[in-house]
Amino acid sequence: MTIHVGDRIPVATINQMSDRGPQPVSTTDYFAGRKIVLFSVPGAFTPTCSAYHLPGFIKNRDELFKRGIDAIACMAVNDVFVMHAWGKHANADGIDMLADGNGDFALALGLEKDSSAFGMGIRSQRFALVADDSIVTHLMVEAPGEFRVSSAESVLAALSTASNGQGS
Repeated sequence: MTIHVGDRIPVATINQMSDRGPQPVSTTDYFAGRKIVLFSVPGAFTPTCSAYHLPGFIKNRDELFKRGIDAIACMAVNDVFVMHAWGKHANADGIDMLADGNGDFALALGLEKDSSAFGMGIRSQRFALVADDSIVTHLMVEAPGEFRVSSAESVLAALSTASNGQGS
C-alpha cells in the first residue's frame, strides 16, 4: 500500500556513507524529531536526476533550511558507494545521500517501480515528501516519465502554502 499524508514513515534500513565507511541507518532514527525533505530518484547519475532533480535541491538547500527543514535527503535504489560518489560529483554538501540498495524502503513506502524493461530492475518512483517527526505532511509523486511535482521548487511552494494556513 502506498504511503499517504498523515502516515508514519515505515521502518526500514537505508545506508549512508560516513567517515567510518558505509553505515546502516534506521528510518525510525533518521526521521525522529526532525522535519525532513526526502526526495527519491530512479537512479544516481541518470540524466534527469543529475541535470535537474539533485541540482534543484542543491540550489534551494539554504531556502529549505530557512523554512524550518532540518535535513534534506536524496534517496535512490543504488548502493552506498554510488550515492556517495554522486553526491561528491554534484557538490551536494548538506544533502544526505541515502542508499536504498535493495529497494526495501521504496517498497515499504509503496513507491517502487519496475524498470526491468530498461535493465534497471526494481527502482523507486520519482517523488518528494516532507515528514515532521516521522509523519508525512506533504507527498508529491511524479507520473511515469515526468519531473514536475517533486522538484525543490514544488516542495518550497508546498511549504509556503502550508505556512500561509492553506494546508498541504
